[in-house]
Amino acid sequence: MDIYSLANQYKRELLDNILPFWLEKSPDREYGGYFSCLTREGKVYDTDKFIWLQGREAWLFSMLYNKVEKRQEWLECAVLGGEFLKKHGHDGNYNWYFSLARDGSPLVQPYNIFSYTFAAMAFAQLSLATGSGEYADIAQKTFNKILEKEKNPKGIWNKACPGTRELQNFAFPMILSNLSLQMEHLIDKEFLDKTIENCIHTIMDLFYRPELGIIVENITPEATLSDSFEGRLVNPGHAIEAMWFIMDLGRILNRQELIVKANEVALNMIEYGWDKEYGGIFYYKDRLDYPLQQLEWDQKLWWVHIESLITMAKGYRLTGNEASKKWFETIHEYTWRNFKDKDYPEWFGYLNRRGEVLLSLKGGKWKGCFHMPRGMYEIWKTLE
Repeated sequence: MDIYSLANQYKRELLDNILPFWLEKSPDREYGGYFSCLTREGKVYDTDKFIWLQGREAWLFSMLYNKVEKRQEWLECAVLGGEFLKKHGHDGNYNWYFSLARDGSPLVQPYNIFSYTFAAMAFAQLSLATGSGEYADIAQKTFNKILEKEKNPKGIWNKACPGTRELQNFAFPMILSNLSLQMEHLIDKEFLDKTIENCIHTIMDLFYRPELGIIVENITPEATLSDSFEGRLVNPGHAIEAMWFIMDLGRILNRQELIVKANEVALNMIEYGWDKEYGGIFYYKDRLDYPLQQLEWDQKLWWVHIESLITMAKGYRLTGNEASKKWFETIHEYTWRNFKDKDYPEWFGYLNRRGEVLLSLKGGKWKGCFHMPRGMYEIWKTLE
């Protein structure tokens, strides 16, 4: 593969295909915010608005405005989402709902930590794009709320009985490791450094299990393994995505040994998660190979593969490891062959185990304007 042609391939896919789709189909010009439930052709099939996807889209267009080009249409799209979130997304105290009706009426209570994290990311980038002190204040207050929730992210909506099987989930330190860099311009450096070091320790020393060679999704408060459905769960995509966050931190901190370790863990996770019969990366696995609760365990998802491409591109760039290059080529071929819609803009999100399209939607409750465009941007810039 010619690296310059590849860089241009990802750049053109982002600028000529994916972004125009979302800019045309997603903004709600009447009520504000974005539609995320879009058919293959881009028709709105449900008008509910999910806070984490609203935040992701506002962040995405703010980030591109800040880092790629000062396009007015990108800034206007970002502000459309930011203003909708500011007015309707929280309860007045920056507790961010999970979902809203089209007009902004709350539908689902603020139980989900991802609503908070992507609101914070959105307003942090919006503050850079607009210079707005109000946006910066919302980002800071939301970040403080996130830190308060570290021990119990779901708060009063946690269904688990306290004191029985309390488990720490990988999602919190993973997302915090990425969010911290987004908040860099708004947070005291000493506090930020401590937060980053804590994330690195939690991910690389607790959730990564050297005795298994993999990252697990849940551990006990004592950082031991739990022989339960949740305790045996492995999410290869989560782990692989987290490793490019760690590589970015290693680059900023000038810690090459951390970058090398993160790349090795990512390679282990791809080897572990790769479907040797049909290709692609499994959504879930059980570390003892028992049957899973998740019926979708063998599906192949868009975000798992695009995040793996980012990680392998960064791994090869930062370490020169040939295995990273080979895996990039393998996953690139699988992803472009199976997920790209050759007849309509944007990409499919859900394939069955054999790599056939399972759902033709381009957006829904879980898929929005985030992983594909962010992935295209990160890979383009890394290759370039």
